[in-house]
Amino acid sequence: MGAGIVEVFARSGVDVVAVEISDAALDLGRVNLDRSTDRAVAKGRLDPADRDALLGRVHFAVGLDALHAVDLVVEAVPERLEVKRQLFAELDRICRPEAILATNTSSLSVTEIAVATGRPDRVVGVHFFNPAPVMKLVEVIRTVVTSAEVVADVEGLCARLGKVGVTVADRAGFIANALLFGYLNQAVAMLEAGYATREDVDLAMRLGAGLPMGPFALLDLIGLDTAYQILDTMYRRGGRNRRHAPVPLLRQMVTAGLLGRKTGRGFYTYERPGSPAVVADDATPNPVAGSATDGVPPVTRIGIVGSDARATGLATACTEAGHEVVTVAAEPTALTPLADVDLVIEAVAGEPSDRAALLAALAEVCKPEAVLVTTATPVIDLAMATGRPADVVGLALHEPTRAGAFAEIVRTVHSSARAVAAVRALCAALGRSVVVCGDRAGLVVDALLVGYLNDAVRMLEANYASVDDIDHAMKLGCGYPTGPFELLDTIGLDVALTVARELHREQREPGLAPAPLLEHLVIAGHLGRRTGRGFREH
Repeated sequence: MGAGIVEVFARSGVDVVAVEISDAALDLGRVNLDRSTDRAVAKGRLDPADRDALLGRVHFAVGLDALHAVDLVVEAVPERLEVKRQLFAELDRICRPEAILATNTSSLSVTEIAVATGRPDRVVGVHFFNPAPVMKLVEVIRTVVTSAEVVADVEGLCARLGKVGVTVADRAGFIANALLFGYLNQAVAMLEAGYATREDVDLAMRLGAGLPMGPFALLDLIGLDTAYQILDTMYRRGGRNRRHAPVPLLRQMVTAGLLGRKTGRGFYTYERPGSPAVVADDATPNPVAGSATDGVPPVTRIGIVGSDARATGLATACTEAGHEVVTVAAEPTALTPLADVDLVIEAVAGEPSDRAALLAALAEVCKPEAVLVTTATPVIDLAMATGRPADVVGLALHEPTRAGAFAEIVRTVHSSARAVAAVRALCAALGRSVVVCGDRAGLVVDALLVGYLNDAVRMLEANYASVDDIDHAMKLGCGYPTGPFELLDTIGLDVALTVARELHREQREPGLAPAPLLEHLVIAGHLGRRTGRGFREH
């Protein structure tokens, strides 16, 4: 991170004094800077002459005394309060009185750091995101004593650096980390509970939610020790929200030294410490075992129950995949043509009791070996209504993202391996990657996504940041394709509220309780794009 911040300033024509604690650490920083700029040249993003000029603006030194004449100091030392406070006390002694002292902390109290100096009015948070030369966001954190002049100077500097500065008050996690790490922590809890594998969760969030990285790959990149420290700090400073209480598995991995890419092993195993190349380990799925087809019934004739756009689209996709398709309306008297189908999918909207009645009717009409697929959850309630729950499987088809098409297959405690395999084969024919998961509220994608969206609404509700600032923070700081409020307005506030209520009802976790603001907007009919107004007017 330190080398990245050096590069950001030097790229913009600013002279930089790059300081480290020892010659060895300084050499490592120089190597990191050289590698980054060499990669930029190789990819055509930086002219060789500009690279040489950039490096010429950087003066390397060991020891803080080299900073005696600078206008601004940005620290990027380990995320420990006592280390940062000691550093700032030293900077206060060495630097000119008018110099601005900035911390790149991602979660610690800027106020507690500032009061270690005799100039707390000239201390500010300047939080860059990794990799600093690429990510456009900088969070500017003002304390209750930071002078307005300092804040304005830093905001102007961010613009000079080509960054988008978002200014917020001193609160644990600020914007991006407060939202990001609750989601990451929930993903670890999902893995710890054995609900889904690391590969399936990462795949689900990349393909189903369109995120640039899955949570476990991202945690390995960040560093599990860093993630643990950030979560622990936010939990202690942020009102002890259990969404930020580090999951025990995370602490155990940190204690064991499994810190991610930098140690060569975290949630995944890497070719060597520092390498991004993942290699197989004991937890890697066996592709041969996963593709077994013994006992899978041939699926050639498919029934689709429903007449709306979703059902029509599904019927078209199945036909294009080479299947014979029988489409019927969701009426008991219209189900007779489904007597000979190999697999039937109910794709209707309605109350749970109506769906249960429909599934029961399908169980009577369809042949004994037919697989019954529902697009509703919880699946087990509907499966039990059929009298043949082993044949019932859930299916959630997600809108394709830029990364690909995706589906979640829901296996209940009764679902047979034969039935699950048949649905998996159908999804493969449709060109969809799949995750098989248990019958829980939200499955993988919505459980993780809606928890994060609800956290964003709570942040807005607390008047900590605006809709635009929160959306900017997540798009520019985390590389998300859309901000949380853009996404909520797109999927529908009522849809998100329904999932949030299901999550809270099932898990009884206070942090998952729907934000009152979300409920109030739904009651007011402000549901997002389809009604013309949600968190924004459309």
